[in-house]
Amino acid sequence: MNILFSMAFRNIGRNKRRSILSAVALSVGVMLLLLMVGFLNGEMNSTQDMTIRLQSGHLQVRAPSYNENKTSLKWEDLIEDPDKKAQQIASLAPVLAATPRLYLSGILAVQEQTAGVRIYGLDPSSPASEPYESGIVAGTNITPDDKNAILMGRPLAERLKLNVGDIIQLSVNTSNGDVADQNFEVRGIYTTNVIGFDKSTIIMPLAKAQAMGKAENHASLIFVLLKDRNDTDAVIASIQGSGYQVLGWSEMNEFMMVMEEMAGQYFIIFYIIVLSITASVITNTQLMAVFERTREIGVLTSMGMKARRILALFMLEAGYLAVAGTFIGIILGILVNLLFGIVGFTFGDFGLTDVLMPNTIYPQINFSNIVEISIYSLVITMLASIYPAFVAARMEPVEALHGSL
Repeated sequence: MNILFSMAFRNIGRNKRRSILSAVALSVGVMLLLLMVGFLNGEMNSTQDMTIRLQSGHLQVRAPSYNENKTSLKWEDLIEDPDKKAQQIASLAPVLAATPRLYLSGILAVQEQTAGVRIYGLDPSSPASEPYESGIVAGTNITPDDKNAILMGRPLAERLKLNVGDIIQLSVNTSNGDVADQNFEVRGIYTTNVIGFDKSTIIMPLAKAQAMGKAENHASLIFVLLKDRNDTDAVIASIQGSGYQVLGWSEMNEFMMVMEEMAGQYFIIFYIIVLSITASVITNTQLMAVFERTREIGVLTSMGMKARRILALFMLEAGYLAVAGTFIGIILGILVNLLFGIVGFTFGDFGLTDVLMPNTIYPQINFSNIVEISIYSLVITMLASIYPAFVAARMEPVEALHGSL
């Protein structure tokens, strides 16, 4: 058997250019797959993180009749005395932050320009509001007692040509069905690096949002962040039965979860397609080697080498190419992922409203991804090499010695 290994290794080097091209084709395929799976991992992880931090939290506590799609300000749809409820939830050990939020729908007007906006009334000092404070690119943050200052997303400010200190007018619907108007100063301009969120969201203090929307001491919901998302179900269980509806992040983001599950399933198809294309190069290489070495195969069989050993010889040659191509592809794939993990892939606005996808996605790969793609690569390449090996093994010695099939 050792002789077969040495013969297979020597045969690989007999046509170095062809062998190198075959290994390179496979390595490029593996590299591309690692980059694709790294991109998918980065997209899923960052989208989940952004959606939780900006939109859903790990869980929300709402009034039983609250409907997030209607942005209702009817008091029966809101939580009364939300600060007290938030403090009770914040006292639970797994909770990082629990803070009331009031959502308003409004129209922003400046000079002759208008834009529909969603207003987040929140506590700027809460740890849950950190993405807005850390994302300020101009001006300063608002304070809980500000009565005429707001934060504005950078895409919205750029579209309306607004700067820090400019005055805008906000018109909002109130709980009694009226419309309230007030001028506000742009205290700061922020970015969360999610264009879909930043282009339509205004941040103001909770107390001011309550006063403007005539919601008094009410909030749309209690926004809760946990220290560990794995504690979501346990915290929900401890709050259930309190007369409120309690929703976890996965339940609130069903579209995102379904989309990511489907992406993971369909990605296996990309594995097979890409690796099949690259493995076909090795199939062609092996077939060419068989035809070029017809007389050699005839000599080996006439000297008593069994068909199964001829088969094993060509399978070993394919195995060397598969291992070399896969190994090089893994190294290249890791390096490419590390590179784009620093610079990222930058995109524009995806136009999604239920999923907050960041502007820049940074690929992420893990050990299980490398093992999985390596196995796919080796298995598909070896399967693609069976046919050329059988062609060689089935040659008749006399015909092979005459150099024909």
